[in-house]
Amino acid sequence: MTIKNAFYAQSGGVTAVINASAAGLIEAAREHDHAIGKVYAGRDGIVGALTEDLIDTSAEDAETIAALKYTPAGAFGSARYKLKGLEDNRAEYERLIEVFKAHNIGYFFYNGGGDSADTCEKISHLSDQLGYPIQAIHIPKTMDNDLPHTDCSPGFGSVAKYTAVSIREAGYDLHSMCKTSTKVFILEVMGRHAGWTAAAGGLAAEAEGDAPHILLFPELAFDHDRFLAKVDDTVKRHGFCTIVASEGVEIGEAFMRGDGREADAFGHIQLGGVAPKIAELIKSQLGYKYHYAIADYLMRAARHIASATDVEQAYAVGRAAVEYAVAGKSGVMVTIERESDDPYQWSTGEAPLTEVANVEKFMPRDFISEDGFHITDKARRYLKPLIAGESYPPYVDGLPAYARLRNVAVPKQLDTGFDI
Repeated sequence: MTIKNAFYAQSGGVTAVINASAAGLIEAAREHDHAIGKVYAGRDGIVGALTEDLIDTSAEDAETIAALKYTPAGAFGSARYKLKGLEDNRAEYERLIEVFKAHNIGYFFYNGGGDSADTCEKISHLSDQLGYPIQAIHIPKTMDNDLPHTDCSPGFGSVAKYTAVSIREAGYDLHSMCKTSTKVFILEVMGRHAGWTAAAGGLAAEAEGDAPHILLFPELAFDHDRFLAKVDDTVKRHGFCTIVASEGVEIGEAFMRGDGREADAFGHIQLGGVAPKIAELIKSQLGYKYHYAIADYLMRAARHIASATDVEQAYAVGRAAVEYAVAGKSGVMVTIERESDDPYQWSTGEAPLTEVANVEKFMPRDFISEDGFHITDKARRYLKPLIAGESYPPYVDGLPAYARLRNVAVPKQLDTGFDI
């Protein structure tokens, strides 16, 4: 087999475990040095390929690469940049081929969500459309857990754990003060169209009266009257009410639907701000004192409380991507296949990118309670193993000691640049 170099890039919003996938891929590639030469990472995602800004991961020692497994965010930089179709912007694809040829790149590994799967699927057609042979493998990543054809998405288990732990702790806090102080607490979590992260908060409630009392999902229409009645009844019965709300819940205001808000390169409207609006509604209609928190970047960056299951799976899909590429596969996404719930057993598999790109997986209705405000036992069986286990990073002087890469630049071979 002719030895070719590999290109790896991280795309979209980063997670607490995306670097574990990078570690798995780089370590596996080094074991397959009969087929793969060097792994070049794109600085700032696919942008690094277009601008020929590549990072030589072979400049990092084995210990540093292994430490990526315990390091949050994107070690090589990520980007929200979506390739247009070949007919819309042929120049982008011709530029990618120029860069790939200049650096003898024959493998393309893209680590991201649904939009990234779309980019990877387009790259997989370069051989047919422009005559450049390349094998493209998509490595799943999204804390939203909305990728189809996979049991779960690496990155989700850790934000699910963060959500469940945080709302349980906040519930204890609120309960201790509710008689004379705050009655309602709202935790706003990420989740654009799918309520998986909000659902994970429901794991914290194991007995009657436990926090959280209410979950709000973007899959269901928000009913002001039913919601307010539920809050009021909960406060009267238990003395306090805790709520986990997905950022994608539409509570009626036009701006919550994204009207007039800026969109990113993937066409996603910037969300956020559901919690204060819900809090205002509760205050104005029920008069209860409230507090709220918006987890936002804190939840996706929280490597210190990552799920051991999530870390293991993120690492495994990175390794599997290399195995699939060396076996000659292309145009597929690595998947996680659930084999049993208890004990939780899983393996890696694959799905064609044509069935993954730009497709969202929503919460099934039978995962949501009949009244729409909590999760069912079926949802618990699905979610519980995904937050299982602890995988703490090493600590020095009370703080986590994360990897610091040198990110040595690969010398440029082309005389021309490329404007993004």
